[in-house]
Amino acid sequence: MRTLGSTALLTDMYELTMIEGAVRSGAAGRRSVFEVFTRRLPAGRRYGVVAGTARVLDAVRAFRFGPEEIDYLAEAGIVGQETLDLLRDYRFRGTVRGYAEGECFFPGSPIMTVEGTFADAVVLETVILSILNHDSAVAAAASRMTMAAHGRPCLEMGARRTHEGAAVAAARAAVVGGFVGTSVLEAGRSYGIRAIGTAAHSFTLVHDDEEAAFAAQVATMGPGTTLLVDTYDVTRGVERAVAAARAAGGELGAVRLDSGDLVAQAFTVRKQLDELGATTTRITVTSDLDEYAIAALNAAPVDSYGVGTKLVTGSGHPTAELVYKLVAREGADGRMHEVAKASKSKASVGGLKVAGRVLDDDGRAAEELVVSCERFEDGLAELERAGARPLQVELVREGETVAEHCDDGTLAAAAQRHLASRAELPYAGWRLSEGEPAIPTRHVDIFPADDRDPAAII
Repeated sequence: MRTLGSTALLTDMYELTMIEGAVRSGAAGRRSVFEVFTRRLPAGRRYGVVAGTARVLDAVRAFRFGPEEIDYLAEAGIVGQETLDLLRDYRFRGTVRGYAEGECFFPGSPIMTVEGTFADAVVLETVILSILNHDSAVAAAASRMTMAAHGRPCLEMGARRTHEGAAVAAARAAVVGGFVGTSVLEAGRSYGIRAIGTAAHSFTLVHDDEEAAFAAQVATMGPGTTLLVDTYDVTRGVERAVAAARAAGGELGAVRLDSGDLVAQAFTVRKQLDELGATTTRITVTSDLDEYAIAALNAAPVDSYGVGTKLVTGSGHPTAELVYKLVAREGADGRMHEVAKASKSKASVGGLKVAGRVLDDDGRAAEELVVSCERFEDGLAELERAGARPLQVELVREGETVAEHCDDGTLAAAAQRHLASRAELPYAGWRLSEGEPAIPTRHVDIFPADDRDPAAII
């Protein structure tokens, strides 16, 4: 669990102006249910991956308006005094449920549900979406890459290609998707991720020759290090690398290839290493890889992959396209009512949602069952009748974070959970080609009233 400064201003202005208007209309205290979901997966994706949950919980816990935040809002004239007084005492006191981090999700999956007063819940929209959209996009890209790697280790090294804060978050999200190391030391410190890295081309170039560079690195890091062999001529580089390790009394750990035709070079270098007797020396490749490049390297004798730009930018999809919508609220009659947008192409489904995954006779996922209901217990009963595995867990209970979802073991648990969730999908869902979501989403509405007509709930 990390300690953050205030996250209260990591929000859009309209969240606060809505609260001000709701305070004046009397709606600010109405019980409300907000839901995070996606209407569609990014093009070419067959599943999404929930990531960033623990970071959301940290952000919600730190969502407090201290003196500096209140002074800014007052001086900028964002809201009036009554709203400032409300915000000064703000802390989220509601309930949050969501898919456990690492679970796969699909269009319509209620991956996070926030229940509280309208004022309590609406103000969290921006910070929740900014975290989940980024981290889930990176985790989905990471999942596709690790799936393409077929068990060969994938290592994250994209810090130089994104915002410095996003680099740390991306390293964490990559681990959810199956990566096993990061070049970013802050991610290693903050989340316990294994830090990796040796040397770049500049290290070779600053020395008078390649032999001197390799000797210096081996002397510093031992013969088991990884030497970058393509600064000059790859064949000569491999010879010198093996020789440098042996001069230090050991066998070279690995060589890294960072340019050219990686498939052809991997075969050539493997043959050369074997002929030199360096049969235990591994080959790692980098150079702007994505899931398709990794898949193309499947037949090559490559032992691990280092991935940067394409990973931290979501491999073409930097957002998971998640939205945060009001789906139920208290009416003037004191009862909860379904509400939904009817906008063309942006419609939503009303009601509190309870979700489960239905498996076929072979234990493969067959559908995502999403039940719209008045009470969470009613939805769970419907899932049980359908034989569906419940997907949501309690993340915040009456304002208090559930520790198991943001403690030191959270990241490792999320990575294991994702492996199990992905393995549960039908084989078609693992394809990198474009196609339909791996499983369909089926909605069942057991909410006792039909609230499509606004006149019925006023």
